[in-house]
Amino acid sequence: MDMSTEIGILLAYALGIFTLYVVGYMFLVPIKILLRLVINSIAGAVSIVVINWVGSYWGLHISLNILSAVIVGVLGVPGAVLLAVYHYLGL
Repeated sequence: MDMSTEIGILLAYALGIFTLYVVGYMFLVPIKILLRLVINSIAGAVSIVVINWVGSYWGLHISLNILSAVIVGVLGVPGAVLLAVYHYLGL
């Protein structure tokens, strides 16, 4: 084998490894985003239940509908607190 063949094989391996990295990254990023959304949704749902339980003493109740689910799913616990403040202020 001459030197140009070895360099060609080395470049092919490098290109293959780079391609695997890019494809793996393309699959990994949406999974991270989806996992973060699921974790925020679970934490937000638990916080809404806690806010409804504690807020029942003061007449504070957050309804569970599509809008509150989206807000809590995206923002997590701060979204649940935001909904509680929004409802408490009567906005």
